[in-house]
Amino acid sequence: MNDLIEKWKAERERKAFLALDDGAVFHGVAFGAKKDVPGEVVFNTGMSGYQEILTDPSYAGQFVTLTTAEVGNYGINSADTESRALFLSGLVIGDLTQPSNWRSEKSLDDYLKANGIPGIYGIDTRTLTLHIREHGNRKAYLSVTDPECPETRAIARASAWEGLDGQDYAAKVTCRETYDFTRSDIRQPSAGTPDAGYRMSNVQSPPRVVCYDFGVKTNILRSLASWAQVKVVPAQTSAEDALALNPDGIFLSNGPADPAAVTYAIENIRKLLGMVPMMGICLGHQLLALACGAKTARLKFGHHGCNHPVKNLATGKVEITSQNHNFAVVGDSLPDCLSVTHVNLNDGTIEGVRHKTLPAFSVQYHPEACPGPHDSAYLFDEFAKAVESCRRLSAGIGERK
Repeated sequence: MNDLIEKWKAERERKAFLALDDGAVFHGVAFGAKKDVPGEVVFNTGMSGYQEILTDPSYAGQFVTLTTAEVGNYGINSADTESRALFLSGLVIGDLTQPSNWRSEKSLDDYLKANGIPGIYGIDTRTLTLHIREHGNRKAYLSVTDPECPETRAIARASAWEGLDGQDYAAKVTCRETYDFTRSDIRQPSAGTPDAGYRMSNVQSPPRVVCYDFGVKTNILRSLASWAQVKVVPAQTSAEDALALNPDGIFLSNGPADPAAVTYAIENIRKLLGMVPMMGICLGHQLLALACGAKTARLKFGHHGCNHPVKNLATGKVEITSQNHNFAVVGDSLPDCLSVTHVNLNDGTIEGVRHKTLPAFSVQYHPEACPGPHDSAYLFDEFAKAVESCRRLSAGIGERK
């Protein structure tokens, strides 16, 4: 009863607030860790899957605003995490509910507290989302510890924050050492894994895939490990060190912030192109395009959610996709060596490219989903087939053992 009284008191007083750098202020109730932090405000339109969203390293440096009305009702469980830690700046939601689900191991509030992530609830997330759509993603400051903090001071702190443009956040979220992700590491999340339907045939051992970790999600590793030996390497790993692992394929993962700032990765990808088949997702897609000579630019408010329609130009089919990115490949900058394979039906942005002469392709969206639809899981099959094709060719002419 005392907990309920404290909750009602906090909701009446509404002393926490989120201040945007353009002067807009949204008042609410603090939950999670008691910490005041800056960050960039984005919105995600997914109706569920908040745990997978929270644990996606691509949200590093951002306040994630969930547009769905209630959050927290199925709690948190160990099987649905997508990374080793939480990297987002904070969580913004409309209504915080208590968990009531047989899979729940702890509440959302306790989970954020344990991971040092602040949150705010009780604000009008629809109004905030419309504000972002009109004015673009904003730098912001979340005040939850000082009830007397002047709004003007918080707005100034939001404006003074360096932001994400030009910042290499992949170096902040990547693994520190190379490690193997094996089949024994696979734990099925509640939504299922878009397991690659293709299987290697007539080969004595699974192929070796080196995955560059720019902020990789666990379900990407699950999808790769269903048919390959996966070795995950830090973002700064040189091309020479990656090739020394004798890979049959190179995978470029998702990740946060500005792709143009990850200059070392762009240079390494240039060296790796054509050596073995390559696939990229999200940030990996942007880095592949940059390595080939394209440019990237910030979108007004990005793509974050589980319902983005993408057209496959080869088949004419429309895929409903899961997306999380603020930057995109600039269409007019695309070099002759790349062809567009997928486009976004909402705004026409590039969603996929393929190299015309080398075995390399990438997509801007997330075929591993988690959360989201599995319409695009076939892309892992395409990568598997490319890896096996090159593997057989090399074995046939005696270049590889």
